[in-house]
Amino acid sequence: MTNKLSSRDILALGFMIFSLFVGAGNIIFPPIIGFQTGESVWLAAIGFLITGVGLPIITIISLARVGDLKNLSSPIGKFCGFLLATICYLSVGPLFAIPRTATVSFELGLASITKEGKLPLLIYSIVYFSLVIYISLYPKKLLDNVGYILAPIKIIALAILAISAVFYPAGESVKVINYYSENPFASGFLNGYLTMDALAAMMFGSIIVNAVRSRGIESDKLLNKYILKATSIAGFCLVLMYLSLFKLGSDSGTFLSSAENGAVILRSYVQYTFGVYGSIFLAILIFIACLVTAIGLTCACAEFFNSYLPLSYSILVIVFGIFSMIISNLGLNYLIQFSIPVLTAIYPPCIVLVLLSFTKNYWNNFSFILTPTIITSLIFSLLDSVKSFDGFSFFIPSWFYEIPLSNHQLAWLLPSFLIMSVLMIIDKLIKRKINISI
Repeated sequence: MTNKLSSRDILALGFMIFSLFVGAGNIIFPPIIGFQTGESVWLAAIGFLITGVGLPIITIISLARVGDLKNLSSPIGKFCGFLLATICYLSVGPLFAIPRTATVSFELGLASITKEGKLPLLIYSIVYFSLVIYISLYPKKLLDNVGYILAPIKIIALAILAISAVFYPAGESVKVINYYSENPFASGFLNGYLTMDALAAMMFGSIIVNAVRSRGIESDKLLNKYILKATSIAGFCLVLMYLSLFKLGSDSGTFLSSAENGAVILRSYVQYTFGVYGSIFLAILIFIACLVTAIGLTCACAEFFNSYLPLSYSILVIVFGIFSMIISNLGLNYLIQFSIPVLTAIYPPCIVLVLLSFTKNYWNNFSFILTPTIITSLIFSLLDSVKSFDGFSFFIPSWFYEIPLSNHQLAWLLPSFLIMSVLMIIDKLIKRKINISI
């Protein structure tokens, strides 16, 4: 008899997926966009939701169909697939993203009390990663630990923030006359793309599948059914959260004269709305948000490398946790400075891989279409990455700047689409010729 998930388990799974995605960056990003777009906030929100929610959800569904990133990347060859997956896991793992969860939660939480410094950050990171390691050591209990315990706490805190943002605005929106008012949809779309959540989803996919399997689900049909329902719940929660945070930022137009980032807006709002308890509330919210994301990323990395290295899952969790703790003490600015170019380079090929995976059964030779398209996206995204380094722009040919959307780090989009379209036509012609011959 095939086991089944109860409605309670599906809901917990949806909450777990939602919590894995919502890190500190996801909380502080929409407020600054809402602040900058003013009265045009909802156009920006639509653009943001397409790339900030749509792409990650599609990625999870894509991975649920094939099992993991290894199977998803198999059409481009065993070595290339392994190389892409390795770079992806290390970048959105112990090298950048996991350490950043600690530095962000520290700077937005305890730093206001302990003040910034090397010793407070060191002590905080040791405690923080001790928790990450402890919970990550039991991946089969992830649905229980995250879905039933941490996720509800996180959702309750976010719900309080969302409800207060809707019903107790700190001010009103103002008309902003700049780039954001002229291109609100494009601004939201590009900023949602730059959250890199679709890349994180490529890592979370395997642990979500394993969480469902841990409940004794053996049928692939049931697995896909449950994950589709759970991702729908997670997507709905993400949309509600983002919309409320967009409103919070937009309504801060008359409350704040200026703001450097979303953290400033969020910190000012909670202190204004919740008084002396505002800082404590924000610290708890950001801590749990970052902790859940760090746990998910650590589990995913350990599971992936466990299948290639002669090290146990537990040892890898400890190694990644300690390594991330050391890297986190370099500081947030240092991490961001080096992470953005790397993520800019590897994100487009991953998007191409995920989106084209849904068309696999329509083509005579799927690898013939996928591999050149991924290579094209990688070449142009690498140029975008090099362009972001100060002092290296002279390496970039002048024609690169004439490509549509190159000023938004999207130069890869049009060339990749053109190559893909040409290869699809050729594939169809070859298939037709084969059918005629037969």
